[in-house]
Amino acid sequence: MVTLDVRPQLLDALSALRDSVAAVRLPLPLPGAPGARRTRSELLAQLDDYVVPRLQHPEAPLLAVIGGSTGAGKSTLVNSLVGRRVSEAGVLRPTTRTPVLVCHPDDRDWFAHPRVLPHLTRVWGPGPADRDTPDDEPGGCRTLRVEQSDTLTPGLALLDAPDIDSLVVESRELAARLICAADVWVMVTTASRYADAVPWHLLRTAKEYDATLVTVLDRVPHQVITDVARQYGALLTRAGLGDVPRFTIPELPESAGGGHGLLPDTAVAPLRAWLTHRAQDPAARQQAVGRTARGVIDSLRARVPELAAAVAAQCAAAVRLTSAVENAYERERDRVRSELRRGAVLAGDARTRWRAHPHDCTAAELLDALVESLTALLHCAVAAADERLHDAVRREPAAGALPAEDRARQDREAAERIGMAVRRWRRVLEELTDEEARRTERPSAPPPETVAALLATALLGGRRARGAGEQLAELLGAQATLRLRDRAAELTTTSIDRILREERDLRLTPLDGLGVTPEPQAALIAALSVLQKER
Repeated sequence: MVTLDVRPQLLDALSALRDSVAAVRLPLPLPGAPGARRTRSELLAQLDDYVVPRLQHPEAPLLAVIGGSTGAGKSTLVNSLVGRRVSEAGVLRPTTRTPVLVCHPDDRDWFAHPRVLPHLTRVWGPGPADRDTPDDEPGGCRTLRVEQSDTLTPGLALLDAPDIDSLVVESRELAARLICAADVWVMVTTASRYADAVPWHLLRTAKEYDATLVTVLDRVPHQVITDVARQYGALLTRAGLGDVPRFTIPELPESAGGGHGLLPDTAVAPLRAWLTHRAQDPAARQQAVGRTARGVIDSLRARVPELAAAVAAQCAAAVRLTSAVENAYERERDRVRSELRRGAVLAGDARTRWRAHPHDCTAAELLDALVESLTALLHCAVAAADERLHDAVRREPAAGALPAEDRARQDREAAERIGMAVRRWRRVLEELTDEEARRTERPSAPPPETVAALLATALLGGRRARGAGEQLAELLGAQATLRLRDRAAELTTTSIDRILREERDLRLTPLDGLGVTPEPQAALIAALSVLQKER
């Protein structure tokens, strides 16, 4: 007989693993990411809704979840097992709506407390949140209607889940989560759909988790019941599920007409007896519960490393994208420094103004031209970095998670930011020259605007501006000129680096906002290791 280990250390290990799984972020659209996100959701659902609650309360009622495709007859089956209509049925509806849980009145307290499915609000008995509430309306996918029936065996609860192939995404996700909360999985399919992909996905998942599973082949025409049952059994055997209990329900008048009738008791008696035995017989109950709980825990050995590998792939992609941004801007920073040493700023209108200074060009006009030229150089550097980044990102599958940029708007905004930053550099430069001009010991202090224009020319003009340094020395003296040039050179280097760094950081902000870090990978492996030791 399978028994449950409910040691506090095991519960602590499972809780720690659950927190590690919850911390996982998989925002980048990499190959395999959708499957990893489903794995994360399933793990959280099973740990939150089943494994931890079941280990904390091994004496809680047995929960059998009735799952399957649209129109498979799940609700009719639940109604017939209970003996009255508790769940709205209908073979033509495109989606099953609010889930319904049926329990014996003695078990009411178990399900009044959010031990199972804590994310769903309980609604007791028929009411506004009945199954006529569509999935896409408020309350449709966030409530669990609980019915009480004294015809149901104490210690057994039935849960009619939404359709696993519902047209509404939220319903499909809820159906999967409800199934993950089950002690016993009751998979319902029909004679016309038993080979469909959806029910077989559920069956393979149950086999992967080694869950306690039972299948119901519903609405089988009398004339082919033997052949269909044999073919279905052969498919189960080939899938390694040959020992799964199977129940066949023939096509009956009660199955038609919208599914509002109850099946004859003889049609559901074998399944009811099987479920009742699991609930009432201690050995059978412990075996059913223990197998499902242990199956889920055992499956963690493969599923958690797969999730950790997905986290590692996300981190690697994030690093590649980050490196593409950093490399593009580092390359342009080096190019700007080289251009400054070459005197590239003193070109075009700025060079013309320098040649005309001081007779046909004022110091302010020269400084304006230099500011405009420096702004253009930095703007071109940012545009080149963005173009290189665009080419690199275009080849990266993970880039799909980044917001699409209006490149023309991005370029305009960058030009405005750079212009403001260069004008700020100019103001600080003028403050430095004004301060140095006042400190000069010469009989007459040189005009600060002239000193600023000459200083900017000497800093940005390279070899083309040797004369600017000589004129500065004549105005301020050699020592004061050297001191001022050192301070201004440091200011210029710092300002240019800051401009490019801030533009780079703006491109990195969307990546940082994704929250992709390597820590969850290590936390997952560590938590799994602790869990395995406690097993």
